[in-house]
Amino acid sequence: MSDPALAVTPPAHTGFALAALRPAGGRVASLVLALVVWLVLLAPIGALLAHLSFSQIRSALDAPGALSPLAVSLEAGGITLGVLLLLGTPAGWLLARGRLPLPRLFEGALLASLLLPPLVLGLLLVFLVGPFTPVGEALARVHLSATNTFLALVIAEVYEAAPYYVLGVQAAFAGVDTRLEQQAALLGDPPLRSWRRVSLPLAAPGIAAALAVAWARAMGAFGAVLIIAYHPYGLPMQIWTTLQTTGLSSALPYALVLLVVALPLPLAAYAWSSRARRRSLA
Repeated sequence: MSDPALAVTPPAHTGFALAALRPAGGRVASLVLALVVWLVLLAPIGALLAHLSFSQIRSALDAPGALSPLAVSLEAGGITLGVLLLLGTPAGWLLARGRLPLPRLFEGALLASLLLPPLVLGLLLVFLVGPFTPVGEALARVHLSATNTFLALVIAEVYEAAPYYVLGVQAAFAGVDTRLEQQAALLGDPPLRSWRRVSLPLAAPGIAAALAVAWARAMGAFGAVLIIAYHPYGLPMQIWTTLQTTGLSSALPYALVLLVVALPLPLAAYAWSSRARRRSLA
């Protein structure tokens, strides 16, 4: 008489087949889910492209002075990144290493600035750097103004992008093992050389990602810019004024230009930082 247990026990190769099917099914489900997410998130870009034609883009951008907002945005964005690199990188490192007094207060200030609605930030900047403030009066003595000028545009972009960059840099340096810095110091490297040769290269992928996010934030800055830097027009202001004067279809080419300028750097930085992290874990 046969053993009943043998009758219900599946062959050994069946278990291996099921185990092989589970990861494959999981990968397919993940791929489908990722595709759905991409379709949902990129649907606005698809709608933009669907309502644009090459002739419409060409006629809009061939107009005299049509590309001036692009030049203004690129110049202001470049200066903003320079300011953030110069001031925000050391600030992020000091926060990550706890070298600032009362670091939680600094982090709280960054978070408060990050969470401020951009329009409110613009209103507050009027009271900080406007013409009737001590800062505004000091700028007037050297024939500068922080309202409706290129300088005002840079200030607005710095204030809108700085929290994203400094907090990103802080996270990047916090991920660097401090024992490596200590070993470099034991080998005779002074603090600045240790920072340049050890800390900075290891934190570079995170810093690049933070810089790319700051770039996108600066290029798309609108709320604070609308309040204190209405002129000269950058791309966001050009989109707004065109929308108000000639309608939605006329503003779409400038929206496309803004996407083309703002998105490639964050995507490239994300790809590079992901590869760098995979190499460090290998």
